[in-house]
Amino acid sequence: MDIIILSRELTPFEHLVAKHLCDGKSNAAIARETAHTEKVIENTVSRMARAFNILSGPEVNLRVLLALAYRAQFGDGSFDKLGVDCSHAEVGADGRKYCNLHID
Repeated sequence: MDIIILSRELTPFEHLVAKHLCDGKSNAAIARETAHTEKVIENTVSRMARAFNILSGPEVNLRVLLALAYRAQFGDGSFDKLGVDCSHAEVGADGRKYCNLHID
C-alpha cells in the first residue's frame, strides 16, 4: 500500500529543489545551480513544507524533515551519489543492486 503524505502535487521546480535539498545543498548552492535567487529557493522550500504539512518551529529542522518526507514519498538518487546502499537495496537476478523505491 502506498502512503500519501502530500496535500497537493509538487511542481517540476519544487521537485528539482527537493532533489538538491536531499543532496544536502544550501539555499545558496541551489540558487546558483538553478539560476534563481536565494529568496526564490527559500520561498520554494517553505511552500514544499506546507505541501508536506511540515510545521516549522524552534525545535524543528525544516530542511531535514522535508528531505526525509520527499525521500519517503518519491525516493531519490542521493544514496547513489554517496556510494551508500539504501536500506531497500536488493540484488537482482542480473547481480546488480537496485531499489524499487528509489527509481528515477
